[in-house]
Amino acid sequence: MSVETIGADAPGATSVAARPVADDVVVLRDVMVTMRDGVRLATDVYLPARDGVALAGPFPTVMERTPYGKTARSRAEIELGMAEPMTREKVASYFVRAGYAVVYQDCRGRYGSQGEFVKYLSDAADGSDTCAWIVAQPWCAGRIGTMGLSYAAHTQAALASVSPPGLACMVLDSGGFSNAYLCGIRQGGAFELKQATWAYNRAHESPLAVADPLVAGALAAEDLHAWFRAMPWSEGRSPVRWAPDYEAYLLEQWRAGTFGEEWEKPGLWLEGHYDAVPDIPVLLMSSWYDVYVKTTFDNFAGLSRNGRRPVQVIMGAGLHGDRQKDHAGDASFGPAAPFDGNVAESWLGFRRRWFDRWLRGVENGVENDPPARLFLMGGGPGDRGGDGRIRLGGRWIEAASWPLPGARVEPWHIHADGSLAPAEPAADAEPFVYDFDPDDPVPTIGGALTSGQPIFEGGVFDQRESPRFFGCTRHGLPLSARRDVLAFETAPFGEDVAIVGPISVELWVASDAPDTDFTAKLIDVHPPSADYPTGFAVNLTDGIFRCRYRESWRTPKPIEAGRPFRIVIEPFATAALVKAGHRLRLDISSSNFPKFDVNPNSYAPEGRGRTRRVARNTVFCDAARPSRILLPFVPLDTLTPLRAVATD
Repeated sequence: MSVETIGADAPGATSVAARPVADDVVVLRDVMVTMRDGVRLATDVYLPARDGVALAGPFPTVMERTPYGKTARSRAEIELGMAEPMTREKVASYFVRAGYAVVYQDCRGRYGSQGEFVKYLSDAADGSDTCAWIVAQPWCAGRIGTMGLSYAAHTQAALASVSPPGLACMVLDSGGFSNAYLCGIRQGGAFELKQATWAYNRAHESPLAVADPLVAGALAAEDLHAWFRAMPWSEGRSPVRWAPDYEAYLLEQWRAGTFGEEWEKPGLWLEGHYDAVPDIPVLLMSSWYDVYVKTTFDNFAGLSRNGRRPVQVIMGAGLHGDRQKDHAGDASFGPAAPFDGNVAESWLGFRRRWFDRWLRGVENGVENDPPARLFLMGGGPGDRGGDGRIRLGGRWIEAASWPLPGARVEPWHIHADGSLAPAEPAADAEPFVYDFDPDDPVPTIGGALTSGQPIFEGGVFDQRESPRFFGCTRHGLPLSARRDVLAFETAPFGEDVAIVGPISVELWVASDAPDTDFTAKLIDVHPPSADYPTGFAVNLTDGIFRCRYRESWRTPKPIEAGRPFRIVIEPFATAALVKAGHRLRLDISSSNFPKFDVNPNSYAPEGRGRTRRVARNTVFCDAARPSRILLPFVPLDTLTPLRAVATD
């Protein structure tokens, strides 16, 4: 069959003629590839050409499956210094000119593809079916490498978990659920409300909204800020109600509070399918203020465990997918932060080098690159830069493993006098008691967040209430001034210290409510300065725990009023240099909204709590019931600077 068309003799596809993009690149646009259930997915195929005529091949193939439009610009496709991202056609042409076929596909129910969009749940089967179709084409050499950011990383993990034909390597960029129940949809039992903002924002692109201007107008007219004050949502009582399919899947996620079969599915639970993933090279990427820090490191451990897969991880400084930026929120990390020029000469060249090695067998030394490349935040002057951001600075380091071999985990206890110190607590220390009112939750001020606009945004911000942040009412006051926030500070450090690794917070607690939450936030407290007269509280990482799941994620159980119990909160890992003169602070509370949904304290079924009650919550700090944070300190002289950037 000629590669100039994909016709009726190509199984599972409609007839499409090749169209020249340039003399050396052609595209087969909107090939409708048939899935096992008969639904057809819109697919673009880019091929090498000569004088506008496709070459016979076969070629190794690079594939990306996306819900964001296969012809739309991906914000991930930007090189340092570019004013806007490249088109997918330009990205495809780059790889085609390097000898690859490139496939972009719209996910089911999105843009040109048929079927109903149900977030995450169709991508394993659809991805596998697409791989099977690709390897059957005469232009494919039988080896497929996948790439993509965020949802396009989730689609990769989904298809890998069912061992599809032809899959030879992956680049998972800021996504690929290890366990969506613990990171990505829920966290510590609480629901991540980025799913609500995502559903509303993406509903504007749903087939219903595209086809009906009244639906599009209704969605646009909704006041999302007002709706966030009217939670929980329910059927027909949400801003997403104009796109019922989107409302339905969102409510299903919100209400699935207990871990069970609905979570143990390909696309949501890669850790349950690691053994099914082919023994192929995997590159994992994320950043410290991305929502997928836990997913990335869990996948790094899980995919590495059999010793047969070359697995590497890269963790940048900033927000979700913003690899070329030098800042996150109100913090600047300096010129060492961007990917280009520091980790590799370019993001495009980096991926080409990866694909050349694992799809074409080019001996370019990729396998000798460091298993872990990490951006160590901090060390800068801490003054206000010309862009108005605090200059935190930072540098890239490398390591042979994660956690770092030199890490020393130390327990630092909270004490009745408000201190945070290694010393053991007193036997008779009085507990801390506060009232948590779900009608007045602690507002989210930055952190590891994405997809939250127009309600919230991620990154570093001084932990102080401001009109900039949803839910703030005590403008100008630090969050630690709230009666429902317990703040524990270290003494100023006498020398620079590095905290690099996983974080956990062990609390002994009690409540008079049948259910409640506890939150933890680790903060680098900068001392007062000319630019910041009251200092600057840099949020490093945070986490949450819903107490009905204290015994098991699978078996919720109401709290026995007043009875102490132990919980473990797992904030995301971090890598931070805390300078001499700084303090560390641990904030304990019971809400972080709108990052997470607010616990009504009633033990109502998840996502259905219309009635609320104030919970009187207790945090213990005596010798018999010590509460503490486990901090991974790494000696500065054991940190290895990242070697010179890899060449393209």
